[in-house]
Amino acid sequence: MNKFIFAEKFFLEAMVAGPGFLEIRDGKFGAFSKNLPNESAEIIDYTGKWIAPGLVDTHIHGFKNHDIMDHDVEGLNVISEGLLSCGVTSFLPTTLTSSTELLNQVVEMIGANFTKVKGAKIKGIFLEGPFFTEKHKGAQNTKYFGDPSIDKLKKWQELSNHSIKKIALAPERKGAAEFIEYAVREEITVALAHSDATYEEAKQAVEKGASIFVHTFNGMSGLHHREPGMVGAAMNLKDVFAEIICDGHHVHPAAANILMNCRGRKKTVMVTDCMMAGGMPEGHYQLGEFPVEVKNGAARLESGSLAGSILQLKDAVKNVVEWGIATPAEAIYMASTAPAKSVQIDDECGKIAEGCAADFIVLTPVLDLTATYLDGVCRYQA
Repeated sequence: MNKFIFAEKFFLEAMVAGPGFLEIRDGKFGAFSKNLPNESAEIIDYTGKWIAPGLVDTHIHGFKNHDIMDHDVEGLNVISEGLLSCGVTSFLPTTLTSSTELLNQVVEMIGANFTKVKGAKIKGIFLEGPFFTEKHKGAQNTKYFGDPSIDKLKKWQELSNHSIKKIALAPERKGAAEFIEYAVREEITVALAHSDATYEEAKQAVEKGASIFVHTFNGMSGLHHREPGMVGAAMNLKDVFAEIICDGHHVHPAAANILMNCRGRKKTVMVTDCMMAGGMPEGHYQLGEFPVEVKNGAARLESGSLAGSILQLKDAVKNVVEWGIATPAEAIYMASTAPAKSVQIDDECGKIAEGCAADFIVLTPVLDLTATYLDGVCRYQA
């Protein structure tokens, strides 16, 4: 039997509408209407609440004391289920730079189990590395850095049941151009990260098919008026997406606003880069092979460098609105539709549109999460 969600406001694919009724039919979205089309239908009443698409985190390493690199199926499921409390209904489990052997094992494990997780849906793998540059290493382990290898990517694709969706590299590394062309032909989105590239090197990579700048401002050559660097490229090049971590630690709100104004809020992708300490108390944790201390809301290496985040995507949405740099509609778009578009999965998730899986969240007018639905079924309640 069909049911209808009643709410004050709906963030639909093409517009914000409401109050009204959104049909849920066989786990998928039906049509939105201002009046109830069927008087005898079941109504789920969210009077005064807002309905938004489930959030899509395309860059996340861990949650609830588990890391993707633990190579643990149960841990992968804990992350998946835990993400429902963050408003996330789809995600790309994200690896770290590591040995080829461990990366082989991890991608094989995810490829064999991604349809079995019970919470937020896995839409593919994001390989963050290992083809990076030392100068902007961040929390990536330099001993495993190397030049881009098409043979390695072929192997990872084979082992993962062809579930690699996105891979990041430093565009100045030898062989980057050929690697980017190959990956794009294989329908793998290429992102640029942990790089000291010049503006021209970044531009050449984009011309070859790279289309995302990873956690913009962090782990990349900065903007200088005589050498715009990676940051300048992220802001100025056409037809690319720019990720940003809006936790208040990685990027100043004013810098985030500048990026959004330059790039456009349709092409800015909010990500968490969350590590295993997300959803956990402050204290001592691991990120790959490095010890991390979580204190005052930030995760740092012993050197003091930021080591991912403990950000939840629902809080990034709330932050940018509270900072006055995005409307609620823009914030929700940057955390749902834009991430899905950036890795070409927007036909599957990230929007409320007829025929799409009914993955959505219920928010208060101050953007607090009330509930998370998967396939039209409530799976989390605050």
